[in-house]
Amino acid sequence: MKRISIDPITRLEGHGKIDIFLNDEGDVANVYLQIPELRGFEQFCVGRPAEDMPNLTNRICGVCPEAHHMAATKALDALFHVDPPPLAKKLRELFYSIFYATDHTTHFYALAGPDFVVGPTAPPAERNILGIVKKVGLDIAGKVLKMRRDGHHLIEMIGGRKVHPNWGLPGGVSHGIDEEQRKEILQLGRDAVDFAKFSLQLFDDLVLKNTDYLNLITGDVYVHRTYNMGTVDENNHVNFYDGLIRVTGPDGKEHATYPAADYRQYIAERVEPWSYLKFPYLKKVGWKGFVDGVDSGVYKATPLARLNAADGMATPLAQVEYERFFDTLGGKPVDHTLATHWARLIELLYAAERWVELASDPEITGKEYRVLPTETPTEGAGSVEAPRGTLTHHYQTDERGILTKVNLVVGTTNNNAPISMSVKRAAQALIRKGKVVSEGLLNMVEMAFRAYDPCFGCATHSLPGQMPLEVTLRDPQGRVVQRFSQT
Repeated sequence: MKRISIDPITRLEGHGKIDIFLNDEGDVANVYLQIPELRGFEQFCVGRPAEDMPNLTNRICGVCPEAHHMAATKALDALFHVDPPPLAKKLRELFYSIFYATDHTTHFYALAGPDFVVGPTAPPAERNILGIVKKVGLDIAGKVLKMRRDGHHLIEMIGGRKVHPNWGLPGGVSHGIDEEQRKEILQLGRDAVDFAKFSLQLFDDLVLKNTDYLNLITGDVYVHRTYNMGTVDENNHVNFYDGLIRVTGPDGKEHATYPAADYRQYIAERVEPWSYLKFPYLKKVGWKGFVDGVDSGVYKATPLARLNAADGMATPLAQVEYERFFDTLGGKPVDHTLATHWARLIELLYAAERWVELASDPEITGKEYRVLPTETPTEGAGSVEAPRGTLTHHYQTDERGILTKVNLVVGTTNNNAPISMSVKRAAQALIRKGKVVSEGLLNMVEMAFRAYDPCFGCATHSLPGQMPLEVTLRDPQGRVVQRFSQT
């Protein structure tokens, strides 16, 4: 059996490789997405004071530390049995909307964009942000850089740092904003709305009006019919910061709606020997393997999944784009994996609109931004929608607030099974007997995971059993004397 390895896979956060095994006829027999790195946050957080978690867990990753910071802060609210005042919730959501718009900009232009703007089979040296600049011009590059610069500037203004914020506290936040800051946030938010509209128009011009790309998106190479997960508000509209977690089926029907505290009633996790990532699935459906359909517990938690799981967007411009999205792609649910990039830009517009709404609120400069906890800590779970999927932090402590158990169900972890399935489907569709396996074709296999915007550093937190280890003893001539293995 022949093996083709894509090692390392590219344009992602973290490390991984894809092993493709061909049968004797030259067709794909199996594919394994292997994540070899381990980051033991769930283990080494035990024994720490719970209040360390917002600042400790945001060190998991430098791409979306704001997501871990906010999920940890919300988990502490529950752990210390304290409800933040309305102003604190508004400030947190404002901060989070700014982060979201910034993060989605990064993924679309730097990680996903090269496959569409430059082309999926273009030379590797051109499939990057510099290739995009060369293709679309310096003016557009300037817009992208301004959007990221503005976002990180405001994240630092509100959260204390451009990366790894230190702002969230149980019961609220450490400080508010003044009127001068509000005006700046509002103006940059309006710029962000314009940028999001521009990005959607760019996607329309470069991707949707390109017949080859549209066929690639809507074809059979990149498609999966799984359950969909996302957080929704009281109107079942998309919300990134707060609400209930909603799951809908491949048939579009609601499977469950639940608060973060109840996640263990709905989500279970399993391990496989080839990866340090766990494989979550819907407990009430059950694990049936890496297969699609209503009878399989596999689910997605992506921008596309959030749009599928919701009944609409909570801001007007994003709602128009939401409706156009489903009208164009044939109604709900949309199962085309590459359509996730379009969904991500719709979320970018929603985040920017929500940013403006919150910055326009006359109460946003108030002073009542924290309630001090007074109760003994016990157990708490909190969740947000990370850009890469639903993120849940769950902590248990002793009576002194020292952590005794930590569980993190991360966005990319939720997507581990569908990512593996997407990579295999793409490989089986693209690699055939007698067909030259070019670098461009292998990049098209990588496009299957890239749509999920995976963060594998975030997703690998605990050991599935023992650390795999192999020791080989050789004599002075290099001959193998003995092998010891632990798997």
